[in-house]
Amino acid sequence: MASNALSRLANLHRHFHITKSSTKGGANDNANVGTIKISQDVTTALANGKAVVALESTIISHGMPYPQNLETAKEVEAIVREKGAVPATIAILEGIPCIGLSTEELERLAKLGTNARKISRRDIAHVVATRSSGGTTVSATMIFASMVGISIFVTGGIGGVHKHGESTLDISSDLTELGRTPITVVSAGVKSILDIPRTLEYLETQGVSVVSYQTDDFPAFFSEKSGCKAPCQLDSPEDCARLIDVNRKLDLKSGILIAIPIPKEHSVSGNIIESAIQTALREASDKGITGSAETPYLLSRVNELTGGASLESNIALVKNNAALGAQIAVCLAQIQDHGSSS
Repeated sequence: MASNALSRLANLHRHFHITKSSTKGGANDNANVGTIKISQDVTTALANGKAVVALESTIISHGMPYPQNLETAKEVEAIVREKGAVPATIAILEGIPCIGLSTEELERLAKLGTNARKISRRDIAHVVATRSSGGTTVSATMIFASMVGISIFVTGGIGGVHKHGESTLDISSDLTELGRTPITVVSAGVKSILDIPRTLEYLETQGVSVVSYQTDDFPAFFSEKSGCKAPCQLDSPEDCARLIDVNRKLDLKSGILIAIPIPKEHSVSGNIIESAIQTALREASDKGITGSAETPYLLSRVNELTGGASLESNIALVKNNAALGAQIAVCLAQIQDHGSSS
């Protein structure tokens, strides 16, 4: 127990807290570059070995309009707390990476909306150096969570290999991040606008353990099934926590993807979604929309084409993922506490 606590404290000691007044102005403006700000409740939970769940913030900045984005962010954090874990929403605000946002910080990001940067691994240094603000994608959120010792991260769906990715090489950095950062990502599988079979092949190449929860069919975000068989299946939060604990003990240095099917009552008809996706893909191609701009465009257009049904489903699946992610985090904290005290 003592050695585990010391390890956690040593990890946190590499970072320090910043007051709002110290983030800008003054002669030593460069002194805070590279600093990470961790909220007090997240710091306390990590130091005491309690369950913490990381949450991304591009769903706030780019996923939906204000004030729906702020309301959803608050509701997701509340679900994590109800299940016994501490939520740690991650973003970069005025050049400061923040682990755990206050209500005021959540609102600031929500109001910025798409004026905020969409931050993946490649963008982190530039956003910090230029003192910009933005929402973190899956890859960036994983990096900051790993830096401070958070093991579990909840999102809606991860990125992947885009349609025709074999020609365009348009492959999300989420996949390579899963291959080199030992964080468990809990999601509703892969966004259905993507090439799911090729995404699963790429994850295998990256050495990522891919798990479907209570099913052997890999989920497809808006739909419960993709038609692709999952590499493995686990059926309880305890089973998932044991897998994460073993991955850590073996020091495999790669992440885990736990894919949870969207609740049946919120699953959008596969035919409706597929038709909307094909239309959105054609339009994106005609307009020359590619790269990091493509996914937000496609999700927004699919929502329009389905009369808002896809956005409602998106919110429902994020909340469902948050509940299970928090349960897994609680089980993992219990396993690790038992192991350190035995």
